[in-house]
Amino acid sequence: MVTVDAPAKINLYLHVTGKIDEGPRSGYHLLDSLIVFADFGDRIVAVPSDNLTLTIEGPFADSLTVGNENLVMQAARGLADLIGIEAKAAITLTKNLPVASGIGGGSADAAAALKALAQLWNVSSDMGNLAVELGTDVPVCLNGCPSIISGFGEIITQVPPLPACWLVLVNPMISVRTPAVFSQRIRSYTTTHPFDAAPGTAEEFGTLLAERRNDLTTAAIELAPPISDVLKALADQPGSLLARLSGSGATCFGLFAGKDEAGAAAEQISRHQNGWWVKSAKICP
Repeated sequence: MVTVDAPAKINLYLHVTGKIDEGPRSGYHLLDSLIVFADFGDRIVAVPSDNLTLTIEGPFADSLTVGNENLVMQAARGLADLIGIEAKAAITLTKNLPVASGIGGGSADAAAALKALAQLWNVSSDMGNLAVELGTDVPVCLNGCPSIISGFGEIITQVPPLPACWLVLVNPMISVRTPAVFSQRIRSYTTTHPFDAAPGTAEEFGTLLAERRNDLTTAAIELAPPISDVLKALADQPGSLLARLSGSGATCFGLFAGKDEAGAAAEQISRHQNGWWVKSAKICP
């Protein structure tokens, strides 16, 4: 049995810097984004089997199907094709993250499946190209450490060490599809703002992040207005250093210096908005 965690992926900022207008990637947007991972997420377990199966459990299991469109199944079949074997494994996905929520659940699950099956099948092949084909967030999830992504997601640059920080993740239980947000967005592009600093404290980190933004925020709010309520609830919490949308939403995050401040904020928001999904988590180094 092989167990691999699939942590939530958070875009601390996201700039849309252009669009590819020709070639095999035509229509893809070019990005500049700082991505970190939380110490909470989904989980993949893979065991030997005579065929390929996927079982989904956990609080958000009902939001997914086990058919060919599932990224975990695509990852399994893609890896088997890559190394020239028949895909055989019994995979269990514990789905703890909301679906279509801007925190990379499907991409993280696919990356975790690749890691688990690589161990199960004794794979030594480079899985980078397969990860790119599975989705723009899969390569950075496979990498699994704080990184800047550029290009359409295939260029990954490790960032200097970040200070210890905590996040409060909040989703108003609304699914927002990434293509819809990009379609809603007014076509304008942001100049790349390189992140090459090594902030010494969470407060310094928050200041640097505040100089950047998420270019998808306005479009996401137009499609899902409660996102603005989430952002306000996070910004109003004592100790909040930054409140921002992650990815295309609808999950937003608040940045906090310590565990106690984040825990208190999560408890306060949960108390007043019991229909929202709320989780405090540490940023993984």
